[in-house]
Amino acid sequence: MVDTPTADSPAEPDITHVNPAAEKTWFGHPRQLARMFTTEMWERFGYYGMRALLTLYLTQHFMFGDREATGLYGGYTALVYLTPLIGGYLADQYLGSKRAVKFGAIIMSLGYLILCFGGPTAKPHATIDGQRYEVSIGKSAEGKEVRYVVVGNGAEVKKLEIKGNDDGTVDLLDAGAVARKVEKGKFESGADRNPFYVMVMLIALSMVSVGNGFFKPNISTMVGELYEQGDRRRDSGFTIFYMGINTGSLFSQILCPWLAVAYGWSWGFGLAAIGMMISWSLIQFNGGKLDGYGEPPAKPGVNSQQWIIYAVALCVVPLFYLLYVNLMHSTAPAAGSGFIGYVVSLPLMGKLLFGSFLLGVPAILIWSFFAGSRTEFQMMLAAMVLIVFNVVFWTLFEQAGSSLTLFADRNTNLSVFGLFTITAGQTQFFNAAFIVLLAPFMSMLWTALSKRGLEPSIPVKFGIALIGVAAGFLLLVWGAAYADTNFQVGIWWLAGLYFIHSFAELCISPVGLSMITKLSIARVVGLMMGVWFLSISVAQYVAGVIAQFASVDTVGGQVTNLKVSLDTYVGVFTTISIAAIILGVLLLLLSWPLKYWMHGVK
Repeated sequence: MVDTPTADSPAEPDITHVNPAAEKTWFGHPRQLARMFTTEMWERFGYYGMRALLTLYLTQHFMFGDREATGLYGGYTALVYLTPLIGGYLADQYLGSKRAVKFGAIIMSLGYLILCFGGPTAKPHATIDGQRYEVSIGKSAEGKEVRYVVVGNGAEVKKLEIKGNDDGTVDLLDAGAVARKVEKGKFESGADRNPFYVMVMLIALSMVSVGNGFFKPNISTMVGELYEQGDRRRDSGFTIFYMGINTGSLFSQILCPWLAVAYGWSWGFGLAAIGMMISWSLIQFNGGKLDGYGEPPAKPGVNSQQWIIYAVALCVVPLFYLLYVNLMHSTAPAAGSGFIGYVVSLPLMGKLLFGSFLLGVPAILIWSFFAGSRTEFQMMLAAMVLIVFNVVFWTLFEQAGSSLTLFADRNTNLSVFGLFTITAGQTQFFNAAFIVLLAPFMSMLWTALSKRGLEPSIPVKFGIALIGVAAGFLLLVWGAAYADTNFQVGIWWLAGLYFIHSFAELCISPVGLSMITKLSIARVVGLMMGVWFLSISVAQYVAGVIAQFASVDTVGGQVTNLKVSLDTYVGVFTTISIAAIILGVLLLLLSWPLKYWMHGVK
């Protein structure tokens, strides 16, 4: 901004040493922040739009069972949070943030675009007492979508409606009367899927996982480069930047699911791809506004090395594809096999994640004990304790894209005041909307409490977050007691859960990265940041495992007994809520020794 001349200043100040363009600002921040904000907004638009559709796409288009679909979703989100560790390192050492962001945007956009080619919907079938039958989709007398077993041949063909019972048996109904009762365990549902289109879908997910690793960490790095060391605008600049995340996710989680329902899955994924390409174009065609930001390091041979990195990154896509295939074909551990049996039954992705985390955390603590001072070791110990509890929080919070989305689809009345109906995928927009509404309030609350010396410590905020995420699930469990005759709860119970979860998220998410930088020994800050993101990756994977416990038997992507479905979700949500409350209270009790170990870090 140019100063206005006054009586106490020269009419024509000497500006020969000042670049006037450098003085232009956007809400008091460098003008480049506007481009970064918009870039992140469109990237998150694509990511969250695709995320809102994925579980429903797997269960309704490919007709995977709940266990396969939620496990695949958990594995995908785990890789999404794991790959930024490598992408950030490659950008720092070779590519530069700008090149990494553009490459990541192209790969992610292609991944979303490939998802548009899902092929024909899978054809459901059922196996009863070892004999296979075709399953057709139709409408009941009440206009509800139902599944039928097709029996007989020629003129003797009959369609028997499938109805699951509370005891696990299945009734086959003919005009409302029970024509046949199938014993528990004798009815198995499946679907004929085109292997080529399953492969295409997994390749698309692999491309998004790789592309995200290059984009996600490096766009934030470019924002940091806009500010000199000690510039007090940095924190507020990142706050504005992060508003782009919620703005993008808010609109995409409304539009992409609507398009998918109204016009088909390809339209929803296609819109996500368009959003990602807009994000790429903002960096690619920046008109020189980003010159000097996110440039590659001054090393010989950097330009030739970038093509090697791009080639290797593309070679990782088939590797991730194999991980997804291994994940899909994993089986549940045998009953009574215990912890060892569970570990042995884990797919390769699970073994890698858990192994890295369970070996890495103690190893870093042992190193810090010998390499650091007593104070540094205690601060590192406090950080590791909080990282472990961070896994618990995100494991429960990230049910949003899996079990909670399926709950919305099956056991939630999605009518809004009887005026219109939203889709199950659109319910995820509640979180983004509440974050936008609550973030300014929470910021003012912490500031006001800080002035009075009452602001909770970081461990207390983490403990509140754990209890908060449990409270959200318990609210939904309470709402289940008021389910209607169709075993569906009102949408406002689900909205209430997301309101409480958004409050809990704001207690833990904004302080996590800052906490790591403050508590870590200086020479391993980068490594500790890696552990932090690894903890979130582990949480995403475990979230998929938890969602598998909420799995419900389906036929052709549809639950045959909504009461069983509701009871299953209520049972799992109650169990994880009790566990979260116990761990939250434990963390509150540990807050006193943790605060001592943190040695004044706030």
